Amino acid sequence: MNRAEKAALQLRAVDVLCMLKETRTYDELEAKTGLPAGDLNRYVNGHVLPGTDRARAVVEDLGKDAIAEELEARIRVDEEGYVDNSGVVFDQPFLNLTAPVVADSFGFDRPDVVLTAATDGITLAASLASYYGTRCAYAKKRKETAVEEFIEARERLDSGIEITYYLPESSIGEGESVLVVDDLIRSGETQELLLDIVETAGADVAGVFALIAAGDDGIRRVRGRTEAAVDALTSVHA
Repeated sequence: MNRAEKAALQLRAVDVLCMLKETRTYDELEAKTGLPAGDLNRYVNGHVLPGTDRARAVVEDLGKDAIAEELEARIRVDEEGYVDNSGVVFDQPFLNLTAPVVADSFGFDRPDVVLTAATDGITLAASLASYYGTRCAYAKKRKETAVEEFIEARERLDSGIEITYYLPESSIGEGESVLVVDDLIRSGETQELLLDIVETAGADVAGVFALIAAGDDGIRRVRGRTEAAVDALTSVHA
């Protein structure tokens, strides 16, 4: 690990600790992390950075669970099963903290492109693309006026409605690695359309990730379409 990677890991650990400290005392944080309260105080207040081993333990062992807990606290599901995740997708700092934890915890290989569907998946895709240092692309339900060549994916939904997504052809190159992401997997239909786009482009699927899985049907459906890893950070019954 070079100095830049070490510093990035240490700063990610501090971000996780700061997020946890928002709702906990230092004694409670000590009980959760196993780190001395005095050290935690110095980390959270920016006086010192945790050592590499401590930082890795915070990010890898604690980070995923902490982010998942925070995510679950922000989700609202109404009586009809609709999921309100606006407290997540509108919070870019939280998603920026989520991205490295997701990358470290789920072990996706660094993709060439992070692909999502407009609109709610864009902020998550942007955070992951920024973390990986790669391009971010998002498919839309309409064509851009100035773009001449598109990749199209079309599917007739169970309701009988036909949905089409369009992505500028230049967004993904043949043979590139693509991580498909979205804020929510419910039926899996949107993710299937994105996988169709990747296939049409002649690219490879690096993985499929969502912040939230609403039920199990969508995850199972997408796993039936690709051999790549398919995961969600948390799940709700909706």
